[in-house]
Amino acid sequence: MEKVTLNNGVQIPIIGLGTYRAKDKDVYNAVKIALRSGYRHIDTAMIYENELEIGRAIKDSGIPRETLFITSKLWNSDQGYESTKKAFEESLKKLGTDYLDMYLIHWFKGEKKAADSWRAMEELYEAGKIKAIGVSNFTETHIKTLLKTARINPVVNQVEIHVGLPQYNLQKYCDSKNIKLEAYAPMQSGGIFSNEDMKKIAIKHNKTVANIGLKFLVHRGIIVLPKSVTEERIISNKDIFDFSLDDEDLKLLKKQCNGMRLFPDPDNCSF
Repeated sequence: MEKVTLNNGVQIPIIGLGTYRAKDKDVYNAVKIALRSGYRHIDTAMIYENELEIGRAIKDSGIPRETLFITSKLWNSDQGYESTKKAFEESLKKLGTDYLDMYLIHWFKGEKKAADSWRAMEELYEAGKIKAIGVSNFTETHIKTLLKTARINPVVNQVEIHVGLPQYNLQKYCDSKNIKLEAYAPMQSGGIFSNEDMKKIAIKHNKTVANIGLKFLVHRGIIVLPKSVTEERIISNKDIFDFSLDDEDLKLLKKQCNGMRLFPDPDNCSF
């Protein structure tokens, strides 16, 4: 599995298992399958309500904790200095670990909450409880606001990215700050599967449409979080390192951009 080096020197596998909306037995089995097939990066969040099952699957896998990269996220209602530290400890307990590889602010909920939450996360990072800290669903404006008071720059900004919403401008800004983009919904929540142009590219390379969608992002240096609870798809989704997209492929893929969001606009998040 290829890895990306973050701005603090920590390495993160470029493909991780997304677990949004996966719960109970489904997420337990998905994590076990993923780890057995070579994944070492698992992404979750408090609001997904699956940290307990993920922690159990990791323990039952028998894979050494130090070889894994586990991310969780701070939910909106838990933002604030003391509440961030409390929420973090609750996530640790559920996941059955004494540290996280990465912890993210899930959504921007105002300058003060972001600043207070980030200060708590910086302290947890400096105490060795988190190896890397970052943000999720932050726009360029949100990041600029956070950086007014931050002592430590985010390593990652996890946002919705796929062929329909490629986020070129956001990537350009994040690159200028040495912040890596991380893509959730990289397969457009399944929307790419009916894309005729992507089907043609997939046939050309003897790959799946999912492989093409993921490769398009990895080609740009973006970390991807494909989500599935199906064994065949979990295994297939990481099979993207034995081919390259050519100029013709990339030109066709760039034409798929329509700017359509599947998830809330970070500037208009009501929850």
